[in-house]
Amino acid sequence: MAITSAVCNSFKAEVLQAIHNFTASSGNTFKIALYTSSATLNKSTTAYSATNEISNTSGSAYSAGGATLTSVTPALSTDTACCDFADVSFTSASFTANGCLIYNDTNADRAVCAIAFGGDKTVSSGTFTIQFPAADASNAIIRIA
Repeated sequence: MAITSAVCNSFKAEVLQAIHNFTASSGNTFKIALYTSSATLNKSTTAYSATNEISNTSGSAYSAGGATLTSVTPALSTDTACCDFADVSFTSASFTANGCLIYNDTNADRAVCAIAFGGDKTVSSGTFTIQFPAADASNAIIRIA
């Protein structure tokens, strides 16, 4: 089992079917769920699943299904469409995560992309923050060129 960073293949087709709307004020609700190293997430992932999702070992920092993302309306960077989200933090957290899945909570929990963290990342009674890269043609978390 492994987590591989990839834009999900199902998402690529669903974009052309107008299933995903990333517009900040009127679009769909997107969430980010965290997973253990036992999870299998990759380009073939089609939807959110609770299987091998992390659990917070103390407190209530993480709930099943993950956190709601704040979307930034997509824009062009040169000839590349870019999507960005505000960074998300889990405070008073105690858990280990190996990767995550961004998914469309509005439309049947359809997968957008899987992200591998490059190994286990552990927090103990602290803040776990996911920082999204700059929304430009070279770095944005979701890019269509």
